[in-house]
Amino acid sequence: MGTTQNVQVFIDNLCGEYPQYNHIDSKSYANENVKRGLRNADGTGVLAGLTRVGSAQGYYMQDGAKTPMDGRLVYRGVDIRDLVAGVSEDNRFGFEEVVYLLLCGRLPDKGQLDAFNGVLSELRHLPRGFTEDAVMKNPSPDIMNKLARCILSLYSYDPAPDSCRLADMLRHSMELTARAPVIVAHAFAVKRHYYDHESLVLHYPRDDISFAENFLHALRPDKQYTPEEAHLLDLCLILHAEHGGGNNSTFSCRVLSSSMTDTYSAISAAVGSLKGPLHGGANNQVMEMFEYIKDGVKHWDDDDEIAAYLEKILRKEAGRRDGKIYGMGHAVYTLSDPRALLLKKYARELAPKHGCLEEFNLLEAVERLSPSVFASVKGDVKQISANVDMYSGLVYQMLGIPSEMYTPIFAVARIAGWCAHRIEEAMYGGRIMRPAYRSLEPVKGYTPLDER
Repeated sequence: MGTTQNVQVFIDNLCGEYPQYNHIDSKSYANENVKRGLRNADGTGVLAGLTRVGSAQGYYMQDGAKTPMDGRLVYRGVDIRDLVAGVSEDNRFGFEEVVYLLLCGRLPDKGQLDAFNGVLSELRHLPRGFTEDAVMKNPSPDIMNKLARCILSLYSYDPAPDSCRLADMLRHSMELTARAPVIVAHAFAVKRHYYDHESLVLHYPRDDISFAENFLHALRPDKQYTPEEAHLLDLCLILHAEHGGGNNSTFSCRVLSSSMTDTYSAISAAVGSLKGPLHGGANNQVMEMFEYIKDGVKHWDDDDEIAAYLEKILRKEAGRRDGKIYGMGHAVYTLSDPRALLLKKYARELAPKHGCLEEFNLLEAVERLSPSVFASVKGDVKQISANVDMYSGLVYQMLGIPSEMYTPIFAVARIAGWCAHRIEEAMYGGRIMRPAYRSLEPVKGYTPLDER
């Protein structure tokens, strides 16, 4: 149902007077020593908790100063590069092993991993009638919103949804991790049917293939995929599974978990956070920006022309006109993002096979030229590097995955990390999170209605 003219006029009037009564000057934050974005003045994060789940490191403190370093991403003490290398060396799928590591705190042996894979396969099937009742009814044009709603709906199918017992939280976590890709694939099929007028094709998950293979099997109408595609998606899932406790979506999950609410509420909140274009949604923004660059730059091998267009983006004269070069810079990483380095390596190898070599070279030029463009336009000489979003979109594009699925894939992978943090917060946090906000509004008396 659309907005009536009467409602729209009323809202427009409210918007016109809103700044008069609600404006907060940006200088006030500095004057009141507010840690905007929960960050200190030097860009380091405000310490809000402790974790053993994961760590993202992009700098170290030396003599009280923030010193750049090559980025490190660590899952339960294990460097992500070692995890990827170990899985690649054995030519096997590794996401299930990473899920076990995040939830349980240690790497499984072969017997434990086989048993865990069996449990995930059993839990992968959605409750009877769930697709018809929760996914197909009230279809959504946005898969992330549908995923959040479906996660909340699973609460109604759980025999102990509010339990914060470790056994129940582990069960919640394994069920959500196993079922999320099926929900996302079905939600996408329903979206294509209702909004894009395509045939509705739904596939049941299989018990005899990996997590990554099952996702491609469920996503594609013909259920076909190559081993190379499945292993590349497995790598993407591994790289997105966890990123420390301070990122926006994980912190959202921990904030809700500190109130001892249910797992489904905490994880759906994290999904809502990840959707944002300043968080997980940035991979879509990179590809949108890339299309602007491809259209605006005539000679893709001309660094000067590329740099000139990037300057226009920063000056809000091109692209989305918001002054952002998406895919560059990160709140933690300085010299490099280890996830971006790994994805870039595979993107470089695959680009010629998929006819995307020129696009890869252009994206690499954007990465190479952006730091100097930032310095010339903004006078900003701090270390910036490509983040994971710079190359993930191109990798998904080469996998034939539609852009509206980029962020949902991120969410499917990150559920394991969120659940690990949720359990940790519920088990050991021990106190509801309640930061302070200082009111700037002076106290004033109540004015009777007929005197206003």
